[in-house]
Amino acid sequence: MRWLERLPSSSTARCRALFTNHADFSDLTPTQYEAAYSWLGENGLLKDLVSSAAVGERVFRAALASSGAPWLPDADLLVRGPEELPEDALRAAEALGIPENEAYEQVSAVWGKVDTEARALIGSAGELALVNLIAEATDVRVEHVAAYSDGFGYDIAVHARRQPLHIEAKSTVRRGRVTFYLSRHEYETMRRDPAWQLVVVHLTRDLDIAAVASVAAEWITAQVPQDTGPFGRWEACRLDVPPDAVVPGIPRLAPLLGAGRAGLLQSA
Repeated sequence: MRWLERLPSSSTARCRALFTNHADFSDLTPTQYEAAYSWLGENGLLKDLVSSAAVGERVFRAALASSGAPWLPDADLLVRGPEELPEDALRAAEALGIPENEAYEQVSAVWGKVDTEARALIGSAGELALVNLIAEATDVRVEHVAAYSDGFGYDIAVHARRQPLHIEAKSTVRRGRVTFYLSRHEYETMRRDPAWQLVVVHLTRDLDIAAVASVAAEWITAQVPQDTGPFGRWEACRLDVPPDAVVPGIPRLAPLLGAGRAGLLQSA
């Protein structure tokens, strides 16, 4: 690896640290090394060289997160154990010397991080798109309350004197699957607030609004967990909504919709 000396000293030190005890990488060509080094930098693997995590694990996680693998967004359903790991993940784990059980744990961790980040981005985009859509279709004041507080138990307030509506928006870019997380606070707000309504906002991959649908409070109540003892309390749950539990549009908005402006908000 004498060509290492041609790299800047800081680069050399980083690469040596990352590839310590990996003598089988010593036959890389300069071009291969440069490509690998660039990839390591782009994925943040050169910033922390004293991490307690093994090099192989860090590289595996970064490779998963940056892979764009079509199965990763649905890994919670598609990969429920080491025996269900996709072939590409198995090959990567084998190349890095990671056992299948550890690879499965890493897949779960990466999915959790990617899913959390994606939900935050998609959620904000869906809320804003729905606010704009309702404002354009009605003549009442629409307030994006989640923009300044998450304490309301809903995201959007439609301030209509006779037909007020408090909308909890759940946004998704997935087709054929409506899955969302409901907090205990949102659920308790639903129980005491007759104006509360859960609305599913379907977005395109470019985060443009494509469809709007509603889910009845009665259906939600029948699905959430039950506290079975005095010392236990659920705080959040995931709900997978079947097609027959979703109603197109927001029927409760019908009295407020302007002529010819209903669009995606109109029920079928």
